Amino acid sequence: MPRLLGVEIPAKKKIAYSLRYIYGVGPTRADQIVAEASLDANMRAQDLTEEQLNKILHIITEHKWVVEGDLRRELAGNLKRLQAINCYRGVRHRKGLPVRGQRTSTNARTRKGPRRTIGVTKAAE
Repeated sequence: MPRLLGVEIPAKKKIAYSLRYIYGVGPTRADQIVAEASLDANMRAQDLTEEQLNKILHIITEHKWVVEGDLRRELAGNLKRLQAINCYRGVRHRKGLPVRGQRTSTNARTRKGPRRTIGVTKAAE
């Protein structure tokens, strides 16, 4: 398995699809990398040479794209900042509720988690 930016990319998949395993590289950016590196789009990741891997790394650094650990840190820092200043969005993140104005009386199950039934329990006699 080839290793790029500390990530094992799948060897059997085409390059454009394997590059997406790097956090911060999506479909458009992966296609752009393949085109700039002048690689065959049908080539598999296991067939990449060291020179081609270095070329891909050079393209990512040349464009100053934030990927992997740096991007994760940046996003976590943004959430921490919102929570620290006690803004509405930060409070919603802290409580685990929808942040962007969705209704919560029904739905919002992805964000709130499974239902917790609250009811009257029978006292042991």
